[in-house]
Amino acid sequence: MTNFAADIVKLPRLNVEKGQSSVSGLSSGAFMTVQLHLAHSASFTGAGVVAGGPYRGVETFRGSALITEDAWEINAMQLCMAPLTPELAPDARKSVQLAQQTERDLLIDPLSNMARQRMYIFTGSKDSVVMSPVVAQTREMYRLLGVPEAQIHYDDSVPAGHSLLTANPEDNALGDNKPPYLNRGPFVHAHAILQHIYPDSKAPSANPTGKLLRFDQRDFFDSNSAASMSEFGYVYIPQAVLDGAAARVHIAIHGCKQGSAFVNYSFGTQDSNDQPPYGMRYITSTGYIEFAEANDLIILFPQVTGSDSSQTQNPDGCWDWWGYSSKTPGYPDYFSKKALQIQAIHAMLTQLGG
Repeated sequence: MTNFAADIVKLPRLNVEKGQSSVSGLSSGAFMTVQLHLAHSASFTGAGVVAGGPYRGVETFRGSALITEDAWEINAMQLCMAPLTPELAPDARKSVQLAQQTERDLLIDPLSNMARQRMYIFTGSKDSVVMSPVVAQTREMYRLLGVPEAQIHYDDSVPAGHSLLTANPEDNALGDNKPPYLNRGPFVHAHAILQHIYPDSKAPSANPTGKLLRFDQRDFFDSNSAASMSEFGYVYIPQAVLDGAAARVHIAIHGCKQGSAFVNYSFGTQDSNDQPPYGMRYITSTGYIEFAEANDLIILFPQVTGSDSSQTQNPDGCWDWWGYSSKTPGYPDYFSKKALQIQAIHAMLTQLGG
C-alpha cells in the first residue's frame, strides 16, 4: 500500500538523471503534455499522449477569428476536439510551421531534440470527446518534427471511449465517454506509456513502499489565480530513491474534471453538493505508482482546478491549451516557456533535479 504523508512538504531535490524525464497526459492533460514536451524538449526523453491534439492546434485554422472574439475557444472545441469531418481537424503541417516559428523566437527548446524522443500516442476508436482524426494529426506532427517511426507507438485499435485505461473494476466500461474518464481496459495505460518510453523497465511492483507527498504548488506560480492551479500538488517517490538511488522523473498530467481538488461550478460558484467523488483517483489508481516503484521513477502529479471568474474561465478544471491563462487573450501564450502553467510545471521538475 502507498504511504501517503499527510504533512505539506517542500519538493525535495533528488538524485535525478538530467535529460531523462518524461511526461504524459489525458485530454487537456495530453494537450498540455505536447506543449510542455516541445517547450522543454531538452529535459525529456519521451512523452505519452492519450486523446490529445497537435501543438498550437487551435491556431491551425483561424477562420472564425474574423467574426468572433472567442475564436480560440471555439477552435479548441470544434476543431481540436470534435471536427465535423476529418478534413476539418487540426493541420499537422501548420502545427510544425508554428513550432518552427516558436523555435526561431527562442520560446521553445531546439526541435532537433525530437530525434531522440520516444512517443506513445493513443486514441480510442469510440472516443466522442477528442476524436481520432485529431489525434492522428498529433502522430503526423511528431513524425514531421523528426521523431523516427520506430520510436512512435501509435494505437487506434482499441474501442475505448475518452479515458485513461486502468485495471480497476470500479472504473467505467471500456467504451464510455463520461467522468471520471477512467475506463477498464485490456491493458493499463500508465504501464504501456512508461514501458515504451523506458524499454528497459521492470514489471510494476505489487507492493509500493515509497511515499506519496503533498506539496504547496503556489510556490511555483506565485499564487497567481490566472494559472487556475490548485493549492497542492503531489509527488510519488520510490523507497530506493528516498534512499539515494538515481532516478528519472515522469510528469503525469490529469485531464478535465480529474484534479484532486476539482469541484463542479453552478452559475459561477462552486457547488460542493455536486462535487464528483474522484479525488485522488488519477494519482492512486491509474498504475503510475506501481510502475514507478519498480523502476526508480519519481512521478510528479501537478494539479489544476476549476475557476469561473471574470479573470479566469476554466469551470471544468482543464489545463490551458487555448489561452485562458494568458495576459493578452487576443494573442495568448499558452504554448511556450513563458506560459504560466508550463513555467510552473517545469519549475517543479527543476526543483526535483530534472
